[in-house]
Amino acid sequence: MQKFLLFIFLYFFGGASLQAQFVIKGAVLDKGKINLVENVKVFSTGGQSTITDSMGRYAIAVLPNDSIYFVYNNKPTQKFPVSKVSNPGAFDVSLHVYVSSKYSMLKEVIVYSKSHRQDSLENRQSYDDIFEYKKPGISTSVGADGTVGADVNELINLFRFKRNKRLKAFQNRLEIQEQEKYINYRFSKIFVGRITGLQSPALDSFVKWYRPDYAFAATADEMVFNQYILNAYYQFQKLGFVPAAKREE
Repeated sequence: MQKFLLFIFLYFFGGASLQAQFVIKGAVLDKGKINLVENVKVFSTGGQSTITDSMGRYAIAVLPNDSIYFVYNNKPTQKFPVSKVSNPGAFDVSLHVYVSSKYSMLKEVIVYSKSHRQDSLENRQSYDDIFEYKKPGISTSVGADGTVGADVNELINLFRFKRNKRLKAFQNRLEIQEQEKYINYRFSKIFVGRITGLQSPALDSFVKWYRPDYAFAATADEMVFNQYILNAYYQFQKLGFVPAAKREE
């Protein structure tokens, strides 16, 4: 009977302790808070230990009443109570040493996404001479003495057939790429998924099969464009490519 009670005690209270256990993660940096420090020993007062990897990262299992501390070159840091760690997923510490490391901590980086209009304008500016290309013709120029004559450069370009053909083909290709990007912008997976509720792989098939042409994407207003997506989705349902549970909704 005593053994049975002891088993019950260990099962419930020992299990509760295991359930309360969680992981603290972070990185160890040097005094300048730039270089990451590897091979730093990390201990918990609960008996767990680990070591930082080549990028100064660590992860250690702890209990709520534990404390953790770090040891580098046999010198320990102060103990940090787990209960006072506000962000267990990113508990970074700095040692009072300077080290050289191939890995360092980046300063704050702010990333701005460009709109389709900005991308298009930048692309037009980068290839301005191509987008503005016109087939050479005979034009006139005015000399310093006021005499009017044929523009020699335009006259030469008029007979550069291969060059003219190549530039025109490049211009057409850039315009097609610009149109394709605009269709991608209006008919994106995120936008279509928001309207239809579809997810991959059904969403991948839908955007491929019902991709509109540029003329429609460029001229349709928001209401017409959204209705097109819904009509296409209803047809997609009839073809049986939407799961039964989704059709019932």
